[in-house]
Order: sequence, then structure tokens, then C-alpha cells
Amino acid sequence: MGADSSHSDSSDSAGSAPARSARRSAVLASSIGTLLEYYDYYLFGLAAAVVFPAVFFPSADPLTGQLSAFATFAVGFVLRPVGGIVIGHLADRFGRKKALILTIVLMGIATILIGVLPGYRQIGVAAPILLVILRLLQGFSTGGEMGGAISLAVEHAPPRKRGLYGALLLSGAGVALLISSGLMALFATLPDRDFLAWGWRIPFLLSFVLLVAGLIIRLRVGETPDFERAREKDVGERIPLLAVLRRPRNLIYGVLFGFANSIGGYVITTYGASYVKKDLGMPASVALTATMVAAGAQIILAPTWGALSDRIGRKPVFLGGCVGLAVVIFPVFWLFETKNPVLVAVAMVLGFSVFVMAMSALSQTILSELFDTRSRVTGVNLGYQLTAVLGGGFAPYLSALLVGATGAVWGVGIYVIAGCVLSAVAMLMLPERAGQPLPEPAGEPKAATV
Repeated sequence: MGADSSHSDSSDSAGSAPARSARRSAVLASSIGTLLEYYDYYLFGLAAAVVFPAVFFPSADPLTGQLSAFATFAVGFVLRPVGGIVIGHLADRFGRKKALILTIVLMGIATILIGVLPGYRQIGVAAPILLVILRLLQGFSTGGEMGGAISLAVEHAPPRKRGLYGALLLSGAGVALLISSGLMALFATLPDRDFLAWGWRIPFLLSFVLLVAGLIIRLRVGETPDFERAREKDVGERIPLLAVLRRPRNLIYGVLFGFANSIGGYVITTYGASYVKKDLGMPASVALTATMVAAGAQIILAPTWGALSDRIGRKPVFLGGCVGLAVVIFPVFWLFETKNPVLVAVAMVLGFSVFVMAMSALSQTILSELFDTRSRVTGVNLGYQLTAVLGGGFAPYLSALLVGATGAVWGVGIYVIAGCVLSAVAMLMLPERAGQPLPEPAGEPKAATV
């Protein structure tokens, strides 16, 4: 940590009108952009659960179609670390704003093109191939989004509100999940033939509206004071990735502590929606409505957990979520198996909105507190996306494989619990940084003395 860390993220914490305005703009730009990114990403996951097996992977065996769709979902995670490194480099070297504009444009274009992509019956094998390519573009974009967005938010935040500011991005993601699942649930009420022919495409095409809104907001936001100060001093590693790799402990623990919420989140929402529809035979609208209810709860609970972590520390809140998820994962599936729509929604809220969100709402803030200003976006992106690849990306696929092989969900429950144990151990090894200044780059200005 550099000598100037004592005033990191505190110079703008005063209650002046310009400082408050800058903070509001930063949080809005971060949250709106995250809303678009995760609207598009969640939409793909929901479609992979209830649409893509029939449209892009028709097969006489439902399990084969499901596994193919989830494999395509997983493919998007392959390029997320690459996107995290490339876009993180741009953000750490040239500014958060430029990188965030790039991510929002790439994601918007990919999602709109998925909405007009012909199915397997129209163009044959070219349909799933093009779907995979567009999914890779989504993955590249998402890989660079979270690090830039969280850095923009926390570098504007007062030190003792950093957890809240970071968690507001997850409220944006909650709005995204609410809108995407709500729209899919609405169109899923159409006759199956109409829903599979054109109904599912409309939510993808509506991404254009969010793209325009998000682009306007991000074009208007300024750079963070921390980044401007570090750039003026010309300190920090020229290649941000090297700065991250020189301190591998932070990166390794940063990857491992996110396994519980990454695996748990995708098991409960993406695989859970498929399980309710395919394995239990309930209408797609039930699974999508339950997801929508969980998203509504996330909007409220994410900032609640973030604010609580500012008061009592990141570790107690995160570990509470970790233990809670391990305890409730089997009851979540038992509630699914009641086939009662209300209890299915209760299961989604309990597992995802309460316990997964107690970890997810803090994850990006915790990562941002491990890296300095000139390597923060790269560090957050790499840690977050490697977790996503190794944990969440293959969670729906592995869950479907486990249930297909055993005919029961006990293997899925053990899988989630193992992720919780790994995350708890890693979190215990990390320092508690709630309320402390953010790290700044080591080094001195090149052409000046203090």
C-alpha cells in the first residue's frame, strides 16, 4: 500500500454538493450498466433453461437437449476471464468510463442479434454455432463489466459506505433479473407454439432500449478521483495484470471465496428453473415467476447486506450467508418438489435472495478492497470471472448431469455445500477491510518530489 492511502477515497467524502452529485452519477452509471449487462446475461440463462433446448437443440432425448443448451450457457464463461483482462487493462490504464462504454455496447449488440437468430429448423447446425459465437461475445463483455462498474462505485464512495455502494450494483442486477424473468414469464403464458416461435425473442430485442439508456448515462459520468490522482502521479504497474500476478495470494483467495455464491446462485436460479419445468413437469411460467419474486427480494436485500457489512464487517455477513446456504440447499429442493407455486417462490427467495445474496452483494466490494487503483479493475475482473468459470459457469450443466445420473438431487446439494466450505475457508484467510482506505499504487511521481 502506498504512502497516499491515508486519503484514498476520503477526499470526496465530504458532504459538498459536487461530491454528492458525482457519487450519485457514479452509482447510477454503474447500476444502470450492470442492469443491462445482467439483464442480457440472465435472459440467456433463463432461455437456456426453458427455450433453447427446443429452438436450437431439438432432440428426441430431453436430457440431451437440456445438456446442449446448458453447455452453450457455460461456453459464455470461457471468454469472461479474457474479457476481464483485456477490458480491465483498458480501464486501469486509460479510465473506467471508456471501458464501461465498450462493455455495454458489446453486450447490447450480442443480445439483440440473439433475438433475431433463426432456429435449428430454419438454418440447421448454423443456428447453434451462431448462438455459441454470440454467447462468447456476451461472455467477453461481461468479463470486463463488473470490475469497472464496482471500481467506479467504490472509488466514489465514502470509506464507511463502500459496502452499500458496491451492493447497489447487485440491486441493479436484481432489477435485471426481475425484468428478464418477468418478461419471459409474461410471454411464457402464450401457447407453447407461439412462445417458441417468436414470444421468447421480444425480451432479447428490448435490450435495445436499455442499451441506449445505459450508453447515455455512462457517456455523462466522469472518472473517479482515485484514478485521476494515480494517473497524474504516473504510479503503478504499466501492465495491470502483472501487478495482480505479483501478489497471487489476493487473487487465489479472491477466486476461491466466491465459489459458494457463484455455484449456489446458478444452481438455484438457472438450474432450479429447469428442474421445476423439466423434471417436475410444472409450467415454465411458474419457474420464471418464482425467479421474478426472488429478484424483487434481491433489490431490497442486496443493499441491506451491503450496509450491514459496513457496520459489522464483511466477514460476519459473508460467512453467515455461506453457512445459511449450506443449511438450506436441501430444503430449497424439497420446496421445489412440493410443486406448489408459492412454495417454489419461497424456495427461490430463501436460497437465492437471502443467503446467496448475503455473499454476492459483498463479493465485488471485497475484491475491490484487495487491489490498488491502477490494477483494481483487472484484479476484480480476473478474480470474479475465474470464480464464474470454475464455479457458476458449469453449475447448471453439472447439476443436470448429476440428477440425470442419479435420479435425485442429493448430488447437487453436496456440490453446493462443498462450494460453501471452500468459500468459508478462503474468506477466513482474507483481511477485513471494511471502513479502511482503499489501497493505492506503490511508487512515487516520476518527475516530482514531495
